[in-house]
Amino acid sequence: MYTIHSSLLIQNYNMVTIQQKIINSHVILFDKEHFPEPTPPNFTGQYWQTQNAITGQSKGRGITYFFQHDKSEYVLRHYRRGGLIGKVLSDQYLYTGLEQSRAWQEFRLLQHMQTLGLSSPKPSAAMVTKHGFYYQADIITTRIPYAQDLHHILLEKSIAADVYQKIGHTIAKFHNHQIYHHDLNIHNIMLDAEYGVWLIDFDKCGIKQGNNWKESNIARLKRSFEKEKRLHNIHWQLPNWKILMTAYNTAAVAN
Repeated sequence: MYTIHSSLLIQNYNMVTIQQKIINSHVILFDKEHFPEPTPPNFTGQYWQTQNAITGQSKGRGITYFFQHDKSEYVLRHYRRGGLIGKVLSDQYLYTGLEQSRAWQEFRLLQHMQTLGLSSPKPSAAMVTKHGFYYQADIITTRIPYAQDLHHILLEKSIAADVYQKIGHTIAKFHNHQIYHHDLNIHNIMLDAEYGVWLIDFDKCGIKQGNNWKESNIARLKRSFEKEKRLHNIHWQLPNWKILMTAYNTAAVAN
């Protein structure tokens, strides 16, 4: 049994109402069009398994679940740490306020990017669960239909020059809006059935002013191509990078 302490209107964007409610130690931010009455079990893979709604999963630091709900597909991710500290505090974060939590910040950033028309997942719901001085968090976003990550695609085949151009143009659009992607790599670039380009996983990302950070951000992506070429011999060559960068530089705007 859950006790709902409060529910309030947060913001209205693109005709979609975003609401917040508190259920015991859980605080939930949600898009009422997708999840009109979310409860804490909705943020567990076990719940969607009991509903026979799981359509797939992927493994990284933890398991990311793909599930179907009301004829749409969604992605459920539990926030987990990496590195040495992740071995001790795998999914616990110091609580310094709701708006500083990773789930809240990612949800808000995704919401902002939707208003900008950027190719990113739509935020559906996020939950922060407090445990004294620490919290755990989860987020649910829409799944990009018929999309695969660039790494998976390049393991199997090469892609055309115009697709690299699209990738360069897409990253430039994000940078032109000062969107910084903390982990820009080929695992977080998705191509849909029409070779449309999307960016995913905006944990620890945000808005950065100026231009000094953009060069190092795009260099991070190059290192990702080089690493996967070295480790898994993906179908990628340096001339592909030059095509991507030419498109990026053409679309980039000096701010």
